[in-house]
Amino acid sequence: MVQNPKTFENLPKEKQERVLREATSEFAEHGYHQASVNRIVTRVGIAKGSLFKYFGTKQGLFDYIFSHAVTQFKQPLKHIRDTTSDKDFFERIEKSLLAGVDFIEAHPHIYRIYLKMLFQENFPMRDKFLGEVRRRSTKYLRPLITAAMESGELRKDLDPDMAVFYLDSVMDRFFQAHTVPALDGPITLYNTDRQTTEAKAHAITEMLRRGLTTPS
Repeated sequence: MVQNPKTFENLPKEKQERVLREATSEFAEHGYHQASVNRIVTRVGIAKGSLFKYFGTKQGLFDYIFSHAVTQFKQPLKHIRDTTSDKDFFERIEKSLLAGVDFIEAHPHIYRIYLKMLFQENFPMRDKFLGEVRRRSTKYLRPLITAAMESGELRKDLDPDMAVFYLDSVMDRFFQAHTVPALDGPITLYNTDRQTTEAKAHAITEMLRRGLTTPS
């Protein structure tokens, strides 16, 4: 756990960002076990003791990075939730897909850590971190789904929890396909230009529309 986050957060903003940037890059490149605190402090230009003063242990540093990443990812989703309440449910999901792509492109190292966590069984605290990702996704999606069911946009016979699982799975695979060529498959989403990505996101949400709404 973090030893003294307030001390770290009282540092100049630029120094905080440099520490987090270099630490995130190290974990993304080498994974948790092979990540080196020595390499991090050398690139940042601080004493090793200072890093341990802020975070206690390497685990504490990673825990802080993870929490910081979750907070960053919440911001664009909160913006979508708060500014699209008058929009069609599927338009909100489409915007959420594109916001996720934007976040991954802006923070590729954070997403790379997530993928390592997802596919490496020996990743420390894996169940805790992945469980938190899924809980955050549920917290975002479930109110959208229940509101759309109440308004008649979605079928009223849907199981909200199953709908959350379904949408979370689709969104997670969309991001993976956009980022990892081996996980792309037949839709050719990997590393596409913005126009193609938007077209694919729209196609996905239209397919969801046909499956989750009552036929007219």
